[in-house]
Amino acid sequence: MKRQALETDQKALEINLNDKIYGTFSEIGAGQEVARYFFQVGAAAGTIAKSMSAYDKVVSDKIYGVEASGRYVCENRIYKMLDHEYDLMESRLSTERPDTNFFVFADSVAAINYSRTVKGHGWLGLRFQLTPGGQPNDIILHVRMLDNDNKLQQQAVGILGVNLIYACYHYNDDAEVMLQSLMDNLHGRMAIDMVRITGPDFAELDNRWLSLMLVKHGLSDVAIFGPDGKNIHASEFLYKKNVLVVRGSFRPATLVNMDMIRSSTEQFINDVGPDGGKTYVLTEITMDNLCSECALDEKDFLDRADLLCALGQTVVVSNCEDHQKLISYLSDYKIKKLGLVRGVREVLDLVSEKYHKNMDGQLLAAFGEIFSRNVKLYTYPSLQEGSEELMTCQNLPVPEGIKFLYQHLLNCGQIVDIKGFNVDILHIFSKEVYRMLKTDEKGWDEMVHPKAADLIRKKCLFGFPYEQMEFEY
Repeated sequence: MKRQALETDQKALEINLNDKIYGTFSEIGAGQEVARYFFQVGAAAGTIAKSMSAYDKVVSDKIYGVEASGRYVCENRIYKMLDHEYDLMESRLSTERPDTNFFVFADSVAAINYSRTVKGHGWLGLRFQLTPGGQPNDIILHVRMLDNDNKLQQQAVGILGVNLIYACYHYNDDAEVMLQSLMDNLHGRMAIDMVRITGPDFAELDNRWLSLMLVKHGLSDVAIFGPDGKNIHASEFLYKKNVLVVRGSFRPATLVNMDMIRSSTEQFINDVGPDGGKTYVLTEITMDNLCSECALDEKDFLDRADLLCALGQTVVVSNCEDHQKLISYLSDYKIKKLGLVRGVREVLDLVSEKYHKNMDGQLLAAFGEIFSRNVKLYTYPSLQEGSEELMTCQNLPVPEGIKFLYQHLLNCGQIVDIKGFNVDILHIFSKEVYRMLKTDEKGWDEMVHPKAADLIRKKCLFGFPYEQMEFEY
């Protein structure tokens, strides 16, 4: 049955009337919006042990410690708040309330300011028990607030906090429903672009799958996880850095994919110059690619994620097929230089699509959304069909009506060919490797990184014949 979204007051009251759920609220910035909902609906004494706001920075530092970065709206602050308040909760109340599931809710939020220089974003966290006396779980999330009014943003934070606490105690047996319920009564008002759930009751949960669910259900257009499989947020590692985004199917990651990453990274760092050391490389998989053949296959996504993580890649899953959304998303973190890496055939598709969709006079605006002054498109070559001649951005057969604009982008260096690539591997195509490995056809493992081949065999990724592995081992 389809889940019925409850009103915020109804959720808050239901929690207040549950004498097995009891906790602390600690909120920095944007007021005491979450605790306020529980106070206003009545029976708050059944839920709230303490509510506080360490709004002054000095006071906050005295309680939770000094942030070395000088930032208070950050992930690390939330963990410090959870650690401090949960320790107090246990030490003061564990013997008094042995049958209670304790929780601590914390948030650090910067709402939109008077001059509109701060758009509004924040971190929220909940440490919660599902069994009295048991080890707690953590859920941490980052939100971008979309309302253009300070009071509305504060209200939205309050609704989200109530949704979060309710979800953790009522939908904890279904992580997908947990995520979807976070947006109850909030659609269009917030974007949740990072969620991490850890703890004994979620030991089997793959947090990379959570990133996929955020994008699948429209909570965000972008989600990121690192080589260790841990979900991360752009504000914590990309702020004022140079970023190179390599888009591909990675099904599986072939020698061509790895060569594309290597050669484009070397060229990008060289182009950036002295500041090239502050560069992060992201590998991007789009929902359009994941759903290109059929409905979304979650295992197929996790197989790709397994390979990329094993190869040391930071992965972006996105709903940004046209690039503009990704560029806009990263611009919030003051990215210095942004490089986008595509295969030459995909560049042709991109240019042609822009042309055919904007023949009504919006062509310059459409290209301007991508090719701002700090964005450069790096093109990886391909062999011409039926010949050994290379297709590059220089000889790309773009539509006649866009040749002048395309040549301008070439002359300005905003579309460039990748140099230093390995011409000897250009005959390798992911689709062919994928077909071969499904039957263990001889030679497929020579077309991928040795570490990738070993992992495919060990974990039977991408449909590698499991029956054969059982026989061999």
